[in-house]
Amino acid sequence: MITPNISILYVSLLTLLLVILSIRIIRLRWRDRVGLGTGDSQDLKVAVRIHGNFIEYVPLALLMLVLMEMIGASATWLHGLGALLLIARVCHAIGLTKSVGVSWPRTVGVLGTFSMLIFSAGYLLGNFIALNLL
Repeated sequence: MITPNISILYVSLLTLLLVILSIRIIRLRWRDRVGLGTGDSQDLKVAVRIHGNFIEYVPLALLMLVLMEMIGASATWLHGLGALLLIARVCHAIGLTKSVGVSWPRTVGVLGTFSMLIFSAGYLLGNFIALNLL
């Protein structure tokens, strides 16, 4: 069995980022005295959306990274895609925190996340085709 050692690094780092995003929400809830939902706090609405967006994309991206490693993707590809995802998610959080409109960090975050997903899906699909259809 192949141990996904490289993926473990990115799962760990992105989990720490998730904890940071979660703590940010908790602090804003305390500050604005909001027990459930977001109340009237614009800062809390943004923080919840950043967290939600992270949860919507990162689990699938990490699953694909692990699968790639398990079927033998090179360390270069795995580190490249893992680092891209990590940088993209940090940029997305920074960009959306600074402005709910368009910003270069948010754009980097979206494009980086989508690029990682597309390259990973292409790699996995290409391997599936090579192993099963050719």
